[in-house]
Amino acid sequence: MLTAPVTTSKKLLKDLRDIIGRYPDARERLQQVVKAIATGMVVEVCSVYIKRPGDLLELFATQGLNPSAINKTRLRIGEGLVGLVASTAQPVVAANAWEHPNFAYRPETEEENFKSFCGVPLLLGGRVVGVLVVQNIKQRHYNDDDIEQLETIAILLGYLITSGDLIKPEEQVGSDGIGLMPTRLTGLRIHSGLAIGRAFLYNAAPRITRMMSDNTDEELARLQKALDEMHVSISGMIEDAANDMPVAAGQEHVEVLESYRLFASDKGWLNRIRESIRTGLSAEASVQKVHNETRARMNLINDPYIRARLSDLEDITARLLQHILGEETLMARHIADQDFIVIARDLGPAALLDFDRKRLRGVVLEEGSQTAHVAVVARALDIPVVGKIGDALRRIESGDSLIIDGEGAEIYIRPGEEVIQSFRENIVLREKRKAQYAAARNLPAITADGVPVSLLMNAGLPIDIDQLDATNADGIGLFRTEISFMTYGQVPGLAEQTEFYKQMIDAAGYRHIVFRTIDVGGDKPLPNMPHHAEENPAMGWRGLRLALDMPSLLRQQLRAMLRASKGKRLQLMFPMVAEIAEFDAAKNLLDMEVRRFKERGEDLPSQIAVGAMLEVPALLWQLPALLKRVDFLSIGSNDLIQFLFASDRGGARTSLRYDALSPPVLRVIRNLVEECDKAGVPLTLCGEMAARPLEAMALVSLGLNRLSMSASSIGPIKATIRQLNVAQLRAYILSLLDSTEHSIRGKLKAFVADRGILIQD
Repeated sequence: MLTAPVTTSKKLLKDLRDIIGRYPDARERLQQVVKAIATGMVVEVCSVYIKRPGDLLELFATQGLNPSAINKTRLRIGEGLVGLVASTAQPVVAANAWEHPNFAYRPETEEENFKSFCGVPLLLGGRVVGVLVVQNIKQRHYNDDDIEQLETIAILLGYLITSGDLIKPEEQVGSDGIGLMPTRLTGLRIHSGLAIGRAFLYNAAPRITRMMSDNTDEELARLQKALDEMHVSISGMIEDAANDMPVAAGQEHVEVLESYRLFASDKGWLNRIRESIRTGLSAEASVQKVHNETRARMNLINDPYIRARLSDLEDITARLLQHILGEETLMARHIADQDFIVIARDLGPAALLDFDRKRLRGVVLEEGSQTAHVAVVARALDIPVVGKIGDALRRIESGDSLIIDGEGAEIYIRPGEEVIQSFRENIVLREKRKAQYAAARNLPAITADGVPVSLLMNAGLPIDIDQLDATNADGIGLFRTEISFMTYGQVPGLAEQTEFYKQMIDAAGYRHIVFRTIDVGGDKPLPNMPHHAEENPAMGWRGLRLALDMPSLLRQQLRAMLRASKGKRLQLMFPMVAEIAEFDAAKNLLDMEVRRFKERGEDLPSQIAVGAMLEVPALLWQLPALLKRVDFLSIGSNDLIQFLFASDRGGARTSLRYDALSPPVLRVIRNLVEECDKAGVPLTLCGEMAARPLEAMALVSLGLNRLSMSASSIGPIKATIRQLNVAQLRAYILSLLDSTEHSIRGKLKAFVADRGILIQD
């Protein structure tokens, strides 16, 4: 059944290759390309829209629409079906385009006769540079083969558009250009620290010029040779990292690189590349095509833990392309004999190890996240990383003088000498803080006035469990079970889940581990499950809502947990609980599974503790009933705070608008602590709030003594807690809770500074 589309695709790709070689004029070449696509795919219309400054999509070539509309018809990103393709970086198919809610009519195109629509994004380096569209007069249901063929052609068009022949390079960026005045930009703190150096602009992906090949066997051999070389290179890198890094850095970075090596061996990824080669693409074009498709899918997921794996994908793709094309690695391309700071769109964990570590001082990323693996390697190298600096590669020139303030998540471009001198003094102060953190590494988390605090880890993969010994954490306060579902590519079966949970429990050893039942849906689609876009995915069909609507999914997971924990203590909690009835329904499913085990004579856990995640504010008014039902309660501070303020924590304009150290948030936490203490129910906080020293001090002073955070945060939090006098800070914070101020952060900073407490904040 698949033979005909593959054959058609190969013939069309050959025709396009001939056209590219035959027409020297870029516009005529593009026009002939769309004409050939229309003929080869049997469509009445084929059009190419190119992204221009100002987030506009301009019609650049068409076969079938009114040719006078070329360079006149423009749509904004998100406007019309074409704009929808660009905004989502996903294919859009409509059998009757006029009935689609996003349809936008442009009379100058004279497209009123065309009903069916299929559009795919033109991607380069994961960014949308245009849209390829085909249309038919009669209703046509474009199938997966049609979409696959268009996506393959889109790879070729993406490079044609950005070659510089069709659009001048300066027209492909925004209109504000590159300034030369001193500038300060604020982003996201990925790893703290201070650094001074010269800018090195890093673009990992080599440029692909050879898109197609007639010799499939030769391309498959080129791919395999490059894979073999890459694995040897990665193995050498891991060995060097294990031997050359300071002992104080621990082995977390080595474990990250090991997982990176497993990522590079993923069978599904490699099989998709080989399948693309068999359609007539070259090895390098196939790697890029699969990368674009995978990146587009992962971009639909807003979960920061999962999205952080995008940087690993980017790095592995670039590294494989370098081996296929025989290009040099980065080591020969950095700024010679100068301290330098790398500027990149994103980085994987291995990329940093390509540079001269004696000269590398820091990293600035246009993207990036706090859960990215590059943060782990940066910590081992002890260099600051700041992410979310929009258009950094455009706004910074190679060789510019730079300062990175990782703690303040700021970068200074072309700073004056006074600013540089001030930061040099701060670097000396930071060295003093580092020595303090190192001294506290193996000490208990007890405050200066004798209050013990339990520091727990958040986890989701086996590599996270490995950090228990390295950090001396008391256990896993939150194990995100949905992460393992995402890595399978399909919903794992009972046997697979049972084995996975058993491995996690065994790896945790004597330390306890709390499993959160599957929290998918919304912005975390379940593999092989239809995904429907929602306007507010964080408040949509997700978490326990989805699980209760798919009880067989939840029952299978609960059955796997019970089986994996036989003879041991099982702790699990349900996410996104909004009302008591939801918790009761989920608990009833667990009780059904327990009865099933007893009836079958199967061994059960020695103890079962059931809790709930408090993320939805509605539960705050149901606490008395809830606390009678749960064995423990965990605050999901990330969601709870965004729901309290109705403020999207992922939004560029809203994520920093409200502060966790605001009086309303702290009053909610104080009340929760008091109610849980009365009921004798243990309370934990899992979220970013626990991972920041100033916030952690406030939480402990309010009586919340169980904090769960990323492994990298335990050292700084422990060092902070050991300096804290809880009684003093508690009295001060309680006096501020009735304040109407936006935040008490400034006052808390002054409080700790007056008492000589050193914090990394």
